[in-house]
Amino acid sequence: MDFKIEHTWDGVPVTHEPVCVRLSPQDEGVTLEVCAPFFNDPPGPAGEPGQPFSQLWDYEVVEAFFLNERTEQYLEVELCPHGQHLVLLLSGRRQVWKQGLALAFSAARGERRWEGRAHVPWSYFPAGVSSFNAYAIHGCGGERRYEALYPVPPPELRPGQQPDFHRLEYFQPFSFNTLLGEGWSQPGSDLWPPGKPESPRV
Repeated sequence: MDFKIEHTWDGVPVTHEPVCVRLSPQDEGVTLEVCAPFFNDPPGPAGEPGQPFSQLWDYEVVEAFFLNERTEQYLEVELCPHGQHLVLLLSGRRQVWKQGLALAFSAARGERRWEGRAHVPWSYFPAGVSSFNAYAIHGCGGERRYEALYPVPPPELRPGQQPDFHRLEYFQPFSFNTLLGEGWSQPGSDLWPPGKPESPRV
């Protein structure tokens, strides 16, 4: 599955080569690949490459969200061109259940582009993934840019509205069965709660 992030969060076409995201399901999980422009803005976080980094969304990052619309349980995977990553499991909108999980991730940077490759285990995905969105962020201050695979539809924008990647109603239908066949069943996981516990907000 290949996706291109061609718009800002509010539906304006991007002015650079779009960020590309590829999903390739494997026996034990999903390979998540990113091919994107490298802005180096802001500079990379101080964390060690290959390790989780809290609040990675404040830096240059590409994010993928996998949602079960019925339970509002979703996986958020953030990848940084400098090699850091952040994995969040959320049970309910913005309600973090687990964070900072380990991830096999590597990134390679050139002068103008970067590529990343991560292996996401099936156990990280909520049961019954039914929709998806992806985002890209770069820039500082007033030049901060928030881009979305599926942006907020222009008719639904409101004056003064700010980017919010947890607007789950704008995710679009998605199923791994598209690649793996209708008879395929997603492996179970013991990482997820049965309900929606109260947790610190992102």
